[in-house]
Amino acid sequence: MKIKKNTILVSYILLGVGIFIGLSTFSGCKNKSDNNYLLTGDAIKDGENLVQIHCTKCHELVPYNAISKSVWINHALPTMAKYFKVLTYGTQYYKKDLLDTSGISLQNWNAIVNYYQKISPDTLLPAKLPTPMIEDWAGFNLKKPGSAPVPVFTTMLKYNNSLNKLFTSDASTGRIYSWGEDLNPKPIGTNLPSPVVDGLFFKDNKGINQALFSCIGQFLPMDFPNGKVVGYDLDHSNALTQPSLIASEVSRPVQTIRDDFDKDGTGDFVVLSQGHLKGGVYLYKQNKDKTFAQSTITEQPGAVQAVAGDFNNDGWPDLMVLFGSGDEGLWLFTNDKKGGFTSKNLLRFPPVYGSSSFQLADIDHDGNPDLIYTSGYNYHDSRIFKPYNGLYIFKNTGNWNFKQQWFYPINGCTKAIAADFDKDGDLDIATIAFFADLKNNPKESFIYFEQKSAFNFVAHAIPINKYGHWMTMDVADYNGDGKPDIILGNYSRGLLIQSGYKPTWDEKLPLIVLANNYKE
Repeated sequence: MKIKKNTILVSYILLGVGIFIGLSTFSGCKNKSDNNYLLTGDAIKDGENLVQIHCTKCHELVPYNAISKSVWINHALPTMAKYFKVLTYGTQYYKKDLLDTSGISLQNWNAIVNYYQKISPDTLLPAKLPTPMIEDWAGFNLKKPGSAPVPVFTTMLKYNNSLNKLFTSDASTGRIYSWGEDLNPKPIGTNLPSPVVDGLFFKDNKGINQALFSCIGQFLPMDFPNGKVVGYDLDHSNALTQPSLIASEVSRPVQTIRDDFDKDGTGDFVVLSQGHLKGGVYLYKQNKDKTFAQSTITEQPGAVQAVAGDFNNDGWPDLMVLFGSGDEGLWLFTNDKKGGFTSKNLLRFPPVYGSSSFQLADIDHDGNPDLIYTSGYNYHDSRIFKPYNGLYIFKNTGNWNFKQQWFYPINGCTKAIAADFDKDGDLDIATIAFFADLKNNPKESFIYFEQKSAFNFVAHAIPINKYGHWMTMDVADYNGDGKPDIILGNYSRGLLIQSGYKPTWDEKLPLIVLANNYKE
């Protein structure tokens, strides 16, 4: 299958953009200036006013106490200065021409710096848990495969319900593996060009099981378009099968979803493309000759995850997209029925939250899907633990208006999946935290939240942190007993944020299964 490019080449962003903002969002802000403000001499008042004027043009305001003083002074402010046409030398600021009033005056910029020096905290205090964690197995049993010969880097883990098989990818081998209930891996296809971070499964119009895998290209952030989306016919593939190319020259694709967005009877694709300084969400419309025409839904950088659905009940598929850097938040893209989308912001978060995942699920059984949201991608410049990272639930009060209802702090929380694990009629939640406090609180790297009543949960710290470092998670009935199990993938080395920490988990165990053993 080939792609006809009608618009710009797919571009870029996420893992490691500067802490304060996804830089490309400043394309419309960096030339703006407002130097009419007259300093009063009150450092706090001047700082508050200037920050409100200048630092909310492109994203939600970052509270002064959201990060520590050292991060503000050594990372955030030097990163931001150039977007206001202020030059830096270490933590010193200057302009080539003192008469240059574009962006912000040097005097006003130094007033902002002085404000953060005076008011920001030296350290962030940890959040207090609303309820303590119970250390038990919470009705789950551990199942694990044999060890790999070398350390494992599981970057993708997805269950295919049609085939009753699990599919994983290991960054060190560049292979896709399928796993049956016996937990023995079988390679699918030849080595892929880069780590796979997402899998999509569907049946084509002939009933053949198909798979699309998003090969990220560059795992670490950079603007280099060598990512690809490749496909396999799973019903006829073996270890020597070459993949079909669906999309190429994509910079850091992190997710691909499928729906018939133009309602012509053929499946179209949406790709979330990331890089370092640019990004976007792109539609690949399938033509009658099975080629694809590419168009742009948005060039807003930092897209983390998307979900397709008819969110306005007009019979046409729409998109809901979470952006996890820069202008962080949740956006609704409504299908205009003419090949395009109109956007509406539903929630915004300060650009230090590290928005990492979301799910729509009706927690309180009122007929409106609520928002389950995680905050905690913590590999930006501000690699400090943040008391506002964790698991959130926002109640849908109607028409996709969300109000925060519940929060549980989890350092570095990266994914949550809701399901009725205990079969009592309500939804429970499983979470992983890839950037957990592994030194002092490793049990928060996986927590199972058992719901007792609407928005009332008991937190179970299941003792599995010694088995792996969980980058990926899926939920499926792995053993076919009618109850949802939890599958976790181990990324065994690297991407640690605590200096001097030496992992103690099993570096050669690709994954584990938490088999659901609840007695109904």
